[in-house]
Amino acid sequence: MASVDSKRIEQEKAWIGDCILELFARTWILKNHGTLSGEMVIRMTCNQFLANIGNPTAVEASIGNVYENEGLEAAFAFIEKTILPHFIKQERKRK
Repeated sequence: MASVDSKRIEQEKAWIGDCILELFARTWILKNHGTLSGEMVIRMTCNQFLANIGNPTAVEASIGNVYENEGLEAAFAFIEKTILPHFIKQERKRK
């Protein structure tokens, strides 16, 4: 039963983390590209991309944990350190 509870907790943290990641993506894109780009948001937040970093649910749950324990600024810093470099590399290859 504990594994069911821990899986649910991870999913709940991931649900929050997904929201924080999308907010980061939209903010970062506007700041760095000066435009709206739903396509770029999708590329930064999709499970296919996150799977390059780790299990997508676990990655999002990590963001959710940082957000819940340390706040939005810390969650953004965590994303900037752990996810953004992979995204920038992917975008360079894409071009």
